[in-house]
Amino acid sequence: MGIRIIKTALAAIAAIYTAVYLGLEPPLGAGILAILGVEVTRMKGLKSAFVRFVASALGLFFASLVFSLLGFHIWAVAIFILITFPVLSRFQLKDGIVTSSVIVFHLFNHGEVTTDIIGNEILLLFAGLGWATVVNIIYMPKDEHRLNDYRSSIEQCLGVMFQEMAVTLRNPTHVWNGGEILEAFTAIEEGALRSVRNRENRLWGQEHYWSSYFEMRRQQLESVQQMLVELAFVYQKFPQAVMIADLLDQLSSDVKSDVYQGTVEERLSELSQLFRAMELPKTREEFEIRASLLMLLRELERYLGIAKRLKKRKVMLSELQP
Repeated sequence: MGIRIIKTALAAIAAIYTAVYLGLEPPLGAGILAILGVEVTRMKGLKSAFVRFVASALGLFFASLVFSLLGFHIWAVAIFILITFPVLSRFQLKDGIVTSSVIVFHLFNHGEVTTDIIGNEILLLFAGLGWATVVNIIYMPKDEHRLNDYRSSIEQCLGVMFQEMAVTLRNPTHVWNGGEILEAFTAIEEGALRSVRNRENRLWGQEHYWSSYFEMRRQQLESVQQMLVELAFVYQKFPQAVMIADLLDQLSSDVKSDVYQGTVEERLSELSQLFRAMELPKTREEFEIRASLLMLLRELERYLGIAKRLKKRKVMLSELQP
C-alpha cells in the first residue's frame, strides 16, 4: 500500500506539471486522472488506462451531442448520464465512468463545444492516464520472495502431516492437534491470490508456475485430509500400517525436495503388490482396519498423481514436488 501511494503521488505530480507545460485547463484535472489510473499490477494498469480512455472518448462524443442539442443545462447532464452510462456498462467500460464524468464536467464548465476544448480534454487524458501507465509499468513490487515463503510454509506443513500420520500408524494412541492443516490451507489460499498478481505484473512471458503450484497443493491438501479420514479407523497396529508409515516418512522428506525422483511412487507400487500377496483378514476387526489401510494407500496414489497431471515429470529446480 505504501508503494502504491508513492506511485500515485509521483504520477499525479508529473501529470499536473505536464498539463501546465502544455497549457491545458484545468491542470489539476490531469492529476485526478493520474490518481484514478494507478493500479496494483502492470496488466491491470494497461487495461485500466485503455478502458478509461475509450470510456472518456465516448463520453465526450455523447456529451457533445447532448449539450449541442439541448444546451448546457444541469438537467442536460442527467440526460447525458441516462444515455451514456448504460452504453459504457454494456460494452464493459463501466470502470471508466468516473474518468469520463471528470472530462465531461470539464466540458460542461466551458459552456461550449469546440475543437480546442475537445483537444484540451483529450490531452488531459493523455497526460493523466499516460503518466499513470508509465508509473505502473516502471515499478511493481516483486512477489517472488513472498511466494517462496508460502511454498516453504506449505511444504513444511505437509512434511509434518506425513510424519504425524506415520507416528499414528506405528502408535494408534498418538494424538495430534492437526494445526498444520489450517496453516497449510491459509498459505495455499494467500499464495494463490499473490500468484495472480505476480502473473499480471509480467507483460512478456506469462508465468504459470506459481498458479499451477498452488493449485496442485490445494488438491493435494484435500487428498491428505481424506487420508486422515481413513487413518481415524486404524485403531490397532498392524504390519501393513508400519510399512505405510515407512513410506510416509520418505514422503515427508521428498515433499521438501527441489526435484521429483519418483522413489515414493516406486515403493508404493511395490507395497501394493505385497499387500495383494498377503493372507486375507481372519477377523472382521482386522478386515476393517486393513480396508482403511488399503484406502489410505489408494489416496497416496492419488496424491502423487496430482503432481504428475499438473506438471511434467522432469528433474529441474522448477519442478513441482511430490
